[in-house]
Order: sequence, then structure tokens, then C-alpha cells
Amino acid sequence: MKHVVIAPFEDNARTVLSGIKEFPTEKVVLLVPSHSMAKAREALKEFELVKVPVELVELDSETDFEEVFGKIAHIKAKEKEKDLLLNLNSTHGLLSCILLSAAFVNGIKAFEIMNEKLMVFPVLKFSYYDILSDKKLLILKSLGEHDCCDSLEDISRRLKLGPSVVNYHVYGNDKNPGLKELGIVEIERQKGKVILKVTTLGKLLLKDKLFQNRLGETAEKKR
Repeated sequence: MKHVVIAPFEDNARTVLSGIKEFPTEKVVLLVPSHSMAKAREALKEFELVKVPVELVELDSETDFEEVFGKIAHIKAKEKEKDLLLNLNSTHGLLSCILLSAAFVNGIKAFEIMNEKLMVFPVLKFSYYDILSDKKLLILKSLGEHDCCDSLEDISRRLKLGPSVVNYHVYGNDKNPGLKELGIVEIERQKGKVILKVTTLGKLLLKDKLFQNRLGETAEKKR
């Protein structure tokens, strides 16, 4: 099986090419910062030599969590049913951390070459885009709109869901992780009250276009 390899591009094609040698590759999608776009176009000749088609995706800011997450989600949607790989061999620092987080959220396998050895990162086999049920999405949306909430009862009243249903989707159980365990919502107790807040990850998901589309579809179903 051939893969679609997503790889950040910084200076040259060598680090990207060294990574794709490890996997049969049908296509490379290069994430290119705006300031490196000219170099990326020049590097296309090197990919032609190995007969691998390349798509360039421009990044206005490689340190913007929201933009990078959005680009990865868009690529995943466009290349659906393809075996995706994220090549971290050609980047470092903050962008590498953001991309690894994006791989985790999207359920995409990531790899890097360290000391001439292939390292495949243990990314979860599910995608947050797939694991969140309609009710979890509605609870997350409600929390995002109000920033925080005093109690589970408040969410129950706002969404017209039973308190036990809200509790289940926030806390989850052994078989089905809730919003808290997924790292999307954090819970604090202050003066006997339960305070729920959306985490940074939750806010990124809420801003993503794929999530917004799903939220729209979920709202329609509820009507």
C-alpha cells in the first residue's frame, strides 16, 4: 500500500526525501511557510527525479496552532480513505510540536528519522473528529459559547438533556471516554460548585471548519 505523506518544508527537499524512502509513497503534500514558497517550487525538480507528485500547501504562519490544525484537517478530508503519514524529519521546534499534536487529534501516524533510525510515534488509532458523538459536540459547543458553566445542571437545562446524559458525556466511563478524559474539557470545584471550561485543544477543535460543519449537521438533526 502506498502512502500520502504530509511533510513541512523549510530549506530543501533532502530531509523530506530521506523520510519517504522508508515508506512506499504515492504523493507528498508539503506544508510550506509563505517565506519558503519560492524555495519549495525550486525543490519540485528533486521530487520529479524520484517520480513522486507533490502538492504545495501554503502556511501564513507556521506557529499558528489554529492554522496548522486546519490545514491538516483539510488534507485529511481531501485525502479520505488514503493511508496518511506525517513526516517530522524536516522540521523542529514549535512547528514539530504543533504537527505532532495535529497528528494525535486526527489519528494520523507520524514518524521521524533519529540517528539514522526510523522512529514511529505512538499516535492513537482514533480521530477526535470521529470519536465525538453528536451529544458531546453539542455540550462542547455550548461550553464554548458561554466560556464556562457553573454546573452540569446548567448544561442539562440549556441543551434540554437529562442530567445523567450530560454527566455521562462529560465524565465518560471505562468503555467510552468523556470530554474530560479526552482533554477537551477541564473541571474544577470552587466553593462546592463544579466549574467546566473548554481547554486549548477544545477551542482549536471548535474553530476548525470540519467541526463547524459537523456542529451544523448535528444542530439540524436536533431540530
